[in-house]
Amino acid sequence: MPHRLPLFPLGSVLFPGLSLPLRVFEDRYRHLMTDLLALPADEPRRFGIIGIELGHEVGASSAHQLSEVGCLAEVRTVRRHEDGRYDVIVEGAERFRVDAFVDPDSDHPYLRAATTPLPDEPGPGAERQAERVGRLFARYCERLTAIGMPAAPPGDFPTDPLALSYAVAAALVADQAEKQHLLEAEHAAARLGLTADLLRREIRVIGALPTLPAGPFLRRDINLN
Repeated sequence: MPHRLPLFPLGSVLFPGLSLPLRVFEDRYRHLMTDLLALPADEPRRFGIIGIELGHEVGASSAHQLSEVGCLAEVRTVRRHEDGRYDVIVEGAERFRVDAFVDPDSDHPYLRAATTPLPDEPGPGAERQAERVGRLFARYCERLTAIGMPAAPPGDFPTDPLALSYAVAAALVADQAEKQHLLEAEHAAARLGLTADLLRREIRVIGALPTLPAGPFLRRDINLN
C-alpha cells in the first residue's frame, strides 16, 4: 500500500546518504515541523524533499510543477527560533516515487503524497564505472584547484559504487535538472555513467576558461522553503 508522506518542495536535490541544511519559515512548513517534533521520541522524523521543476510551489494546485521522484529526509538536528522559524539539518535516506498528490487540509496544511519507495541497486558494471568516475572526479578537483577554486574529495569519500554515485552527484557543480536526472537514474551504474559524462564536460569547460566564478562545490548552502 503506498505510503502517505509529507512533502517539502525545494529548488535543489537531496541525495541518499548526504546532508542538507534547511531554513523553514513558511507557516505550513512550520506546521510540518511542529507535527514531526510532536512524534514519540522513538519514531523517526521523516518527510520527503521533492524538486520544484517550474515556478513556485503554492499548494496542490501546482503539483504538476513538481518532480515525480524525491528523496526521503530524516531530521538530524532542529533549532527553533523565537519567531517560529526552524533551522534543520536532514540526511537523505531512500528515494521514492510520487503516486498521487494529496490536497492540504486543516490538519495538514502542507503538501503530502502517496509514495512508493524506489529500490537502489548497483547495476551491471557498477564497480568498473565507479573506478572511472573516481579518476574523473580526481581530475575534476585538480582542474578546479588549478584555476583558484581549491577542491578535493573529503578523506572519507566513499568507494562503494552506490554511495559514490550519490556523493559525486551531490558534489558536482550542475544545475537542478541535471541533478534530478541523476537522482532518478535506474541504478548506481547508470548514475555513474551519467556522472562520468557530466564530469568530462565540466573538465573540458574548466580547461577552456582562464577563470571560473566561485560555485557551490562541496558547499553546504542553507536552503529556504
